Amino acid sequence: MKMNAYVAGVGMTSFGRMMERGLKAITGDAILAALTDAGMEATDIEAAWMANAAAGVLTGQECIRGQVALRAIGIGAIPVVNVENACASASTAFNQACAMVTSGAYDVVLACGAEKMYFEDKSKVFGAFMGAVDVEHLKSIMENLQRSAAASGASQASKGAGQNRSMFMDIYAAAARAHMARFGTTVEQFAMVSAKNACHGSLNPRAQFRETMSVEEVLAAPTIAEPLTRPMCSPIGDGAAAAVIVSEKKMRALGLTKAVRIASSVLRSGWDHESGADGLSEVCAREAYDEAAVGPEDLSLVELHDASAPAEIIAYESIGLCAKGEGGRLVADGATKLGGRIPVSTSGGLLRKGHPIGATGIAQVVEIVDQIQGRAGARQVEGARVGLCHNGGGNIGIDAAAQCVTILMGQ
Repeated sequence: MKMNAYVAGVGMTSFGRMMERGLKAITGDAILAALTDAGMEATDIEAAWMANAAAGVLTGQECIRGQVALRAIGIGAIPVVNVENACASASTAFNQACAMVTSGAYDVVLACGAEKMYFEDKSKVFGAFMGAVDVEHLKSIMENLQRSAAASGASQASKGAGQNRSMFMDIYAAAARAHMARFGTTVEQFAMVSAKNACHGSLNPRAQFRETMSVEEVLAAPTIAEPLTRPMCSPIGDGAAAAVIVSEKKMRALGLTKAVRIASSVLRSGWDHESGADGLSEVCAREAYDEAAVGPEDLSLVELHDASAPAEIIAYESIGLCAKGEGGRLVADGATKLGGRIPVSTSGGLLRKGHPIGATGIAQVVEIVDQIQGRAGARQVEGARVGLCHNGGGNIGIDAAAQCVTILMGQ
C-alpha cells in the first residue's frame, strides 16, 4: 500500500553464531540500538510488531514471543503483535507497522525481527524449514525435487534434503537448473553473485562472513545440491534487527530531518499461475514502483532475497533490473557490484551478511536506511537516495508463499 510513514531510527546486531546468548538478549540489543538511533525512549513506543519464524520449533517459545522479548527490556502495557510469515516475517512486521502509522492509529511504533538458529542439533534446525511448505504435500514435494535432480543428472541433489541441509536449497537448485536450461545462464555467473556479495560483506562489520572469495574459490567449494556450492547458499545464523517508525506529524514535530520515508510497501501471497507468467515478485515490484512513483531506473541500490546465488539472478529479472534471461549477464557485466549501475546486496546479502530468517526483512531496511543517510562506511553507495527491499518466504507450488517489496527514499 502507499505509505505515509518514516523510519526514525534503526538498530541491528551482528549476524552469526551466538551459542551463549538467548533470543531475548539478541532482540533487546537491536531494539535498544534503534531507540538510541531515533533519539527516543522505550516509553515513546505506542505499539510493536515482533517478527520471528522458528522459535516455536527451535526453543519452544510459542504464542508470546514478542511480549517476552519486550518485557526483558522493560517495555510493557502497549499492544504487541506477533508476526510469523516464514522468511518474510520481518518485512511483514515492518509492512504492518507502517500501515498502522499511515492509517493514523499511532505516531511512534516499533518493528523488530529476530531469530536464533544455532543449536547443536542441526537436523532440528533444518527440520524447521519443512514447515514453510504445505506439509500435507511434503512427500510429493520431496519426490518432485528428487525427480528433477535425477532428470538433470544432479546426483548430490537427489538425496539428503531436509537432513543435512535446508530443503529450500534443493528448491533453489531446481530453479537454477531450469534457468540454465531456458536461458543459458552459467554456473560461473552464479559464482559471480557469491564472489560479489563476499566482497560487499567484507566491508560490513555486522556480516556473518567477512572473507572475500574469488569466482574460482566459490566453484571449488563443496557441492550442496547441483549446481549450488556452499558459498552459493545462505547460512543459518542468529541475529536481530529493529526499526522505529513515526508518522509525518511526529517526524516534523521532532525535527527529524534525516528520517527516511517509506514510499511504498507491498505485501502479497502467492497463487496458482502458469509457469512463465508474471508471479509474486513481479506483481509486488510493479505495485511498489507505481505507489512510490518511481521505476527500476530510479533506484540507487537494492537489498534482495539472495537466499541462494541463483535467487539473486532470478530476482534481478523479476523486479525489473533487466529483462528475463539477462540476469546472468547483468552480474557478469559488473552492474550490480559497488560502483556499478545498480549495486545489489551491498550489505553482503543473505549469502554473506547472513540469514536469521525472522530478522532478514528488517535487516534489509537497516542497510537501505544507512545507505540513504550516508553512513555505510566503506560500502557506501555514492548519492544513495532511493532503495528497494525484496524479501520472500516459504514456497507453495511454483512461487513463494509470501513476498514483500518496500521502497525507501531520502527526504
